[in-house]
Order: sequence, then C-alpha cells, then structure tokens
Amino acid sequence: MVDTGGIEPIKDDIISTQMRRQAQLAIDTADVIVFLVDGREGVTAADEDVADMLRRSNKPVVLGVNKVDHPKFEDAIYDFYSLGIGNPITISGEQGLGLGDLLDEVVSFFPETESEETAEATRIAIVGKPNVGKSSLVNALLGYERTIVSEIAGTTRDAVDTPFDYEGQPYILVDTAGIRRKRAIDEATIERYSVIRSLGAIRRADVVLIVLDANEGMSEQDVRIAGYVHEEGKASVVIVNKWDLIEKDTHTMNQFKEKLYADLAFMDYVPILFISAKTGQRVNKILGLVQHAYEQNCLRVSTGTLNDIVNEAITITEPPSDKGRRLKIYYATQVSTKPPTFVLFVNEPALMHFSYKRYLENYLRKSFSLDATPIRLIVRQRGKDDELKR
Repeated sequence: MVDTGGIEPIKDDIISTQMRRQAQLAIDTADVIVFLVDGREGVTAADEDVADMLRRSNKPVVLGVNKVDHPKFEDAIYDFYSLGIGNPITISGEQGLGLGDLLDEVVSFFPETESEETAEATRIAIVGKPNVGKSSLVNALLGYERTIVSEIAGTTRDAVDTPFDYEGQPYILVDTAGIRRKRAIDEATIERYSVIRSLGAIRRADVVLIVLDANEGMSEQDVRIAGYVHEEGKASVVIVNKWDLIEKDTHTMNQFKEKLYADLAFMDYVPILFISAKTGQRVNKILGLVQHAYEQNCLRVSTGTLNDIVNEAITITEPPSDKGRRLKIYYATQVSTKPPTFVLFVNEPALMHFSYKRYLENYLRKSFSLDATPIRLIVRQRGKDDELKR
C-alpha cells in the first residue's frame, strides 16, 4: 500500500511538482487505486482533474468519500457520481466507518492466485542528519524517484518503506527523517515525532546505512547517531555521500577514513563507502555490503569452534590478575544472534578488566572476520548448574 502526497494540479512549486510525480509513479505501478475525496467539501476542480488523470491510467479505481461521519453529510455522495469514476463509498477514516466496504471493493480487483512463501525481506534503514542526501540515496538505489528530494532540510517527515528485489533477494528500504541534536528540536513540533519514528526505524532494521555529508565530515551528531545504531546491536555501513564535490588527491580517501575511525573508536569495525547519490558513483556496491553485514549479524558459531578460539586467545595473552587472584575462563557459548552474543563463564567476573574484554572481543572479531557488526560479550560466574550442563 502506497500513500501519496496530495495532488494539487495548479501549483508549480518544487514540492508540489515532485508530489505530482510521486503520485503518477504510484498510479503507474498500482494494481488498484483508491481515490479519496472530501465528502464535506463536495466535488472540487482539483477532484475533477485527478479523476481525469485516473481515467487515463486504465486501472481499477475505488472512489472513497471521506469524512462522512454524520447523516447530514450522506446526501453529498450523489455529487461524486459526476466524476465518472464509479460508485462512491462513504467512509470516515477518523471513526473507522465504512472501511470494511471500501476494502471489500478493493480486494475484489485482486487476482485469485495462491500465495507462495517468499524469503523474509532484509530491512535497510537509511539514517543521518537532515540534508545529507538520504532520499537521493533511496532513489539512486531503487533507480526511480521514490522519495521527494529537495534542498529544503526536513522534506522527509516520516519513515517511508519501499520493498524491492535485488538479485533474487527481497529488501525493504526505509528512508527516515533527518535526526538533529535534541536541544534543536522543539518538543511540540512535528519534527520531534519524525525523529521518534526514525529511531524506531533503526530498532526494526536489520542493517543501517549511516549517511554523512562529505563536505561536513563526521560531526558530533553523526557520532551520536552511529552510537545509537551500535548500542542497538545493528549491522551497519557508513556511507560518505557527495564525494563528487570533494577536491581529491591520492591520499584524500585514506585520510578521511583515518579521521572517521578516530571519531568512531567505539565501532571501528564498520565498513566505510564513499559515494555520490547524485552521479551514482559506487552506489552499486552498497547492497553487496548490506548483504555481507547482515550475514555477519546473523553469524552462528559452534560451541567447539568458539572455545578453540577463546583458548587460543588466552594462550597468546594471559587473563589479568588482581591481588593474587587470576581470572579463569572455563568455557564460552553463543546465546543469540543479531548481534552475535557470547557468554564467557569465569571464576570471578570482577576480575575481567575492560581492556582484556576488549582484547577478547577483537580476537573473536578477527577470527570470524566480523567487520560490519557489533558483537556482545557477557561475563558470568560459573555455578554448579553450569558445570553439570557442561
């Protein structure tokens, strides 16, 4: 189901023009069209223009007359026969009246075919500050103008889902509203709810593309967004957009990477790709990285292999000691994926210094080539029950 912006045929500003293009694209790709009109306002010139557009599409059209939530508005239905679209169906979207009749009419145009089981789609959330090119990137990946692109910051107000297939694999691409600093957001504005929806899109995603503006580099807000993605345990790729606008020499990209990894010390595993959504430069490499990151996020390691790697790490660098007590790691097991999460059973968790925990994390990351996903290490004291299970 695709919700479009309102079609205003006589307006020629950039947003209205692009909204008309989006609506035309939705019409061209739809199986059934729901034409929604205002029952209280009656038939308008804009309704007649849209009706003409829909007739030319030669697609099934269901005419929904909205805001009819009181008997005094019901007579207005007869005026809408003049549009020549078909029988109007009165509804109230606010109160849920008549929606069953509307849906019955919609599904009557669906083909009678048995559904086939399909692979679960990988959800990709595209996040970043306002105006870094997220919507342009969505359009570049899809190959058509799915979202409105404008120099006006904040054009995208909600998380927009778009399903598509690439090399036989289903994906859902989620374009999100730009996330500004918290203190720059008015608590009473639409933007506050847009940011909440963007953060929700990250939580629901399988892979997150963190988009930066190459002209601005990594800002404090970019680091905060990346930190949120990391804490949520999401596989991710950093996308440096607008790379075509940067004056470059042979060292520019490496210097840029070094600076980014210094700013992202807590997630220095993340892949970085330099692109231009406008020119299409390296955009074709993104989905390959997405699939790679997703597979890593879902990695499952056998207990035997995991313990071999942990014992190898212990042999190379002994565990720390404190006041004559040395940390002992008895065994390890993987308890979950998304992200890969491992439990280490030890004699005393307090002896696990954060630096040694980081060493083990890096050793596991290197051993299993985990370069696009966070991993979690949980330290627990071994009890009698654990000993019996082992």
